[in-house]
Amino acid sequence: MSLSAARPLITVYSEKNEKAGNNVCLPAVFKAPVRPDIVSTIHNEIAKNKRQPYCVNRDAGHQTSAESWGTGRAVARIPRVRGGGTHRSGQGAFGNMCRGGRMFAPTKTWRRWHRRVNVAQKRYAMCSAIAATGVPALVMAKGHVIDGISEVPFVVSDNVQGLQKTKQAVEFLRRNKAWADVAKVYATRRMRAGKGKLRNRRRVQKLGPLVIYDQDQGLTKAFRNIPGVDTMQVDALNLLKLAPGGHLGRFCIWTASAFKKLDTLYGTWKKPSGAKSNWNLPMPKMANTDLSKLLKSEEIRKVLRAPNRKIVKAKKTKANPLKNIRALLKLNPYAAVTKKQAALTQEK
Repeated sequence: MSLSAARPLITVYSEKNEKAGNNVCLPAVFKAPVRPDIVSTIHNEIAKNKRQPYCVNRDAGHQTSAESWGTGRAVARIPRVRGGGTHRSGQGAFGNMCRGGRMFAPTKTWRRWHRRVNVAQKRYAMCSAIAATGVPALVMAKGHVIDGISEVPFVVSDNVQGLQKTKQAVEFLRRNKAWADVAKVYATRRMRAGKGKLRNRRRVQKLGPLVIYDQDQGLTKAFRNIPGVDTMQVDALNLLKLAPGGHLGRFCIWTASAFKKLDTLYGTWKKPSGAKSNWNLPMPKMANTDLSKLLKSEEIRKVLRAPNRKIVKAKKTKANPLKNIRALLKLNPYAAVTKKQAALTQEK
């Protein structure tokens, strides 16, 4: 359960980082269980649905006339280019081990590119991702710089939705001490390693804050030119932006109306969701996850049975009758007579 669940009222801040004078109740979705395993799995599956099919040319590596020389000529039976008078003639062709040959198992466009994901699992992952944005430790572990932020989750007044210019958006981030996270984005811009440099993806950078709004009154245009800052409408939350890379704890800036809308969208444990049919918030397996404190508590210790301190000796190994005379006599009492007769016979 989110640590912020212990503080049910959240302060709303103005665009000038002043208390707006009204508080909002923490939505129940912030008390949902944080499940990194589910979020990582669902993110991995959903991310595949954006892929475009690719394959090699169906004729690649086969656009030559080649035939095997067969056996008896002390060369491999790979197909060889016909003709003479050039270096190419007699060279191996077609095989994946040959220069100019086709690849092994040429790729096809009918590969299974996309994945179907259960709706309930997607909703569970979304609830976990939202709950993780309210835990300062997870947000900082993700790499966000939130030292100057007044509160997490960070809720601002609806006036932010009316910002029209990038200059206003930058001023808002600076005044609310969120610019340090954007400055980190500038500092991490670097050249991509790999072939992406040749494919219009030359530079990579870290991600900054995510601004979640209810009504777009110019906000998206104001924030879109700031590196690392993303905007998202609260009715269309996206797991790929809330938990990029499948990692929990993105730094989110909520507008007050979007924050209040979460209870309607995801419901509470007393009231079902107004937007999602047959959906209830996932219940945490444990109300208190401090296991060491639970095991040491007097209420639990007094109902436990006393520890069994009796030392149980290990059972002795069974004696071998062929080597141990006592074990032999237990099995066959007449063995003593046989043994004595054998000794007397040997003396004679």
